[in-house]
Amino acid sequence: MLAPVPRPPGSLAVRCSQVLLSPRSRLSMLALLLLCAAGLVLLYEPQRLLSSGWPQQTSGAGAVLLFGVAYGVCTAAFVPRPVLNLAAGALFGSVAGLTAAVAGTVLGAGIAFTLGRFLGQDALRPFVKGRWLTAADGQLSRHGFRSMLAIRLFPGVPFAAANYCAAVSRMRYVPFLLATAIGTVPNTAAYVIAGAQAGSPGSPAFLFSAGFIVLSGLGAAVVAWRKRHGLRAPAPACVLDPAAAPAREPQPVGTAP
Repeated sequence: MLAPVPRPPGSLAVRCSQVLLSPRSRLSMLALLLLCAAGLVLLYEPQRLLSSGWPQQTSGAGAVLLFGVAYGVCTAAFVPRPVLNLAAGALFGSVAGLTAAVAGTVLGAGIAFTLGRFLGQDALRPFVKGRWLTAADGQLSRHGFRSMLAIRLFPGVPFAAANYCAAVSRMRYVPFLLATAIGTVPNTAAYVIAGAQAGSPGSPAFLFSAGFIVLSGLGAAVVAWRKRHGLRAPAPACVLDPAAAPAREPQPVGTAP
């Protein structure tokens, strides 16, 4: 009687781990996480902080720290940052609110970058094709810090989209987080100050911050329109320089050209 052929130990576990850790499975896990996060945001409505305030049980530095952590988680779940920035100013004032908002911004960007890098990069890299995507990927991969700094200073680029695009590229962690921490300060400060001075809308601080928000938004719209118009414009025709053209040799009389 023939003895059964023994199976290598752990073969089923190895196959299951390979399936679960495949690029498509990890991308599906990322999509599921983001969908659940968006559902929780719609269910709990973090924007109610503007009307209901912060829980009474926490105060002082602990409240600022807790708000910064909540801010980071909310931004990773697609909560609009302007709402959170206004809430930070209204709850903690300009200085503490700005500290909590910037810290939460860096935390949320780090969470999104980590999720996108480990769960989505391998599956999405093959789709980086075409003129726009290739150019954006090359810019982020080769000039990570200055590219991300420009994106953060430009208020028209969605925060979450920039995070996941950077994660799919080959940008490193340190330039990404450092550019985020520096580049988000001006726009964040404007919203935080506006939230802190919301009770006195005629104050110079509120008017200055509101004017900065409006002007930066208009500037972003103008720049985006010009970039879009430039990309839609047809490429200029190639004009040859007559001086650079090779001279034709004279042909004998009576011969066809």
